[in-house]
Amino acid sequence: MVFLDAIHDHVRSEGQIVKKAVYIAIGIDLEGKKDVLGMWADENESAKFWATVLNGLKNRSVENIFIACSV
Repeated sequence: MVFLDAIHDHVRSEGQIVKKAVYIAIGIDLEGKKDVLGMWADENESAKFWATVLNGLKNRSVENIFIACSV
């Protein structure tokens, strides 16, 4: 199972405080162990960036996701 979500928060970028979308993916394996699979930041939340996140997980050998939960 993989939980996918993004929040909009203020982060420091190049000496300024700006609002960005922070994406997170949390996985739970068949034994119930939770792992943060990754965190990413982008200017705003978009389907295009979500595709980048999911392709990145696939390239890092994440396979056989039985349930994907997007909040």
